[in-house]
Amino acid sequence: MKINPLTKEEMESWPSEPLVNLAKPFIDDRGSIQPLVDLMMRSAVIIHSKAGSLRANHYHKTDWHYCYVIYGKIEYFYKNVDSDKKTELLVAEKGSMIFTPPLVEHCMKFPEETLFLTLSRNPRDQKTYEEDVVRVNLINDSEYITWKPNENKKL
Repeated sequence: MKINPLTKEEMESWPSEPLVNLAKPFIDDRGSIQPLVDLMMRSAVIIHSKAGSLRANHYHKTDWHYCYVIYGKIEYFYKNVDSDKKTELLVAEKGSMIFTPPLVEHCMKFPEETLFLTLSRNPRDQKTYEEDVVRVNLINDSEYITWKPNENKKL
């Protein structure tokens, strides 16, 4: 699958901070509608993470993604690629959303069972995903439930 290069217009549409300020929901007698993302994207996936698991520990060359927490908690570690700055941490709980642009190393720890929605620029098929991702060791994964591409565990 061919991935289009990032455009200046696309980059200007990104949030300036990882924790996204959500738009005010539309509320009436029927309930509510919470706007999340109004951008063109090619993937929407629901990810369930068991307590004690670790995800990501990588960065993307061209992909960006929004992660909306349906329930649970994400301890999100991040820093720019090749930065000498200390890794930063933010905690996203139910109803929070995190944005990760390309070239940002990131890792997600799950202290409790968590379900989140990920909305991404690029398709999520394994071939496209693996060609765009660069694995790093932002967080030591030895104490967590993890997976690596060459392991034959079922996801």
